[in-house]
Amino acid sequence: MTIIAFVGSVFSPYYAWASKHAAADPLDHCALNVAFYDLGVTRGGRRWTMTERRRHAVCRNSKELVIGPSSLLWDGDSLSIWIEERTTPWPSRVRGVVRVYPQFITDRVAALDHGGQHQWWPIAPSTRVQVALDEPDLRWLGTGYLDSNWGDAPLESAFSRWDWSRASLQVGTAVFYEVRQRHGAPRLLALRFAPSGQIEELEPPPAAGLPRTRWGIERGTRADFAASARIIKTLEDGPFYARSLLAAQLFGEPIRAVHESISLDRLRRHWVKLLLPFRMPRA
Repeated sequence: MTIIAFVGSVFSPYYAWASKHAAADPLDHCALNVAFYDLGVTRGGRRWTMTERRRHAVCRNSKELVIGPSSLLWDGDSLSIWIEERTTPWPSRVRGVVRVYPQFITDRVAALDHGGQHQWWPIAPSTRVQVALDEPDLRWLGTGYLDSNWGDAPLESAFSRWDWSRASLQVGTAVFYEVRQRHGAPRLLALRFAPSGQIEELEPPPAAGLPRTRWGIERGTRADFAASARIIKTLEDGPFYARSLLAAQLFGEPIRAVHESISLDRLRRHWVKLLLPFRMPRA
């Protein structure tokens, strides 16, 4: 399961169109994206929600973010995500609560670009997650990850593409964030987060290519040796974005990782923006 709360949805075609002639209000382009996938161990199959909502349906303060009928609440120890959404393009309901319990919270904020316009905060690289959905009927416990991105300009103005991955290790969590800037050299963040919360900057393993998606999106990762990296399953395969589950050998141990690739060159194309409303309706 992946949940993303957008304030000023960076992938929104409506936000892009509104920004063409004047500065658009990010609070007028908010959404709660919920996606979950059937890996053969749960019932319910695939679901996807990402309804964009206007300013009058959004409320936020230091502890709570309300987006339409859904909300996120931080109580000081955990994040509760109350979901009340409808899926697209085939309508069904997603209703219930997901609770995220961080093992620790980091103070590490990193600039993704040389100009410092785009920031990334790996808030809690290792968490305990409790899922209790009524529609569909799903209950499970697992591990997860919590982070935040924000910026002062469209992503596609700073980057042409990026790859990101997160893997649980025998001790700690490894995260790779590799971006190609439009102006400047590529940047790679390779971090290991210990259970104590200590952050270690790693010597990056060698680059390992992965097969392109059906939409032709380039994918790549880092592994001890390239032949060890393979795609287990492509979870999300879109015209500019792919989310995958992959296997590799990393720091001498076999791992499974959640991986994403984004092509911002593809996102810039007009025909892609015309396709997005089928997955991202606007209320």
